[in-house]
Amino acid sequence: MAALTHLQSLYEDDTPEAHRFRYGLLGFDIATVMFVIGTSFFPHTDVIEAMDAVLGALILSDFAFRFWIEKRKKRFFLRLTSWADIVAMVSFLAPIAGEGFGFLRILRTLRLLHTYELLARLRQDFAYFRRHEEVVLATVNLFVFLFVMTGLIYALQYGVNPQIANYADALYFTVTTLTTTGFGDITLTGTSGRMLSVGVMIVGVTLFLRLATVLFRPTKVRQECETCGLMLHDPDAVHCKHCGETIRIKTEGVV
Repeated sequence: MAALTHLQSLYEDDTPEAHRFRYGLLGFDIATVMFVIGTSFFPHTDVIEAMDAVLGALILSDFAFRFWIEKRKKRFFLRLTSWADIVAMVSFLAPIAGEGFGFLRILRTLRLLHTYELLARLRQDFAYFRRHEEVVLATVNLFVFLFVMTGLIYALQYGVNPQIANYADALYFTVTTLTTTGFGDITLTGTSGRMLSVGVMIVGVTLFLRLATVLFRPTKVRQECETCGLMLHDPDAVHCKHCGETIRIKTEGVV
């Protein structure tokens, strides 16, 4: 019982130890993603297969701990991140799968980064994050989206499409497709490849443009209300949504 309480504290509480633990999880997730990218450029030797097994075991441990402390266990398996972890575990642990779908671990990273506890700690620890939170999160969302699309193409086309030899090839195809450049020097082969291309073009381009818009034109502006202190407001706001006080947001072309 004491072990369960301690684990729950590490994953959920607002303590220095819990924050260090969550930073460690964030670092592990990022390292896992970098491992998937890096090993795509090298032959899968016994050493890499052993590292796959170690990463799979660590992800399995984290998954088991989170399930153990979960109060509503049925809901645990209704979450996208839980199934992403299951697929990532199988990908790392099953010899026939390699680590192809290990990139799905990044969905767990995104969920961890968006938790209230970690966001609050990032605001407290990093002044840059406090000043540019929306832009930082928009950048992370865009990177995760791009990485997931690239990882999906790599996992499904590597080994069957000679033009997709490593992660860089998949990234190149993804970016040229999402930006509607379409040089045509790399194409996805077969019916499944064409359907995957259609999915990237229909879903990907729409979401990519939306995320890029948020990145370069944030939906909120930082302007502190002199009455209640609310910092974020709509770009065209005239009154504070919290207290109703008139606010004066500087805009281009207004003296």
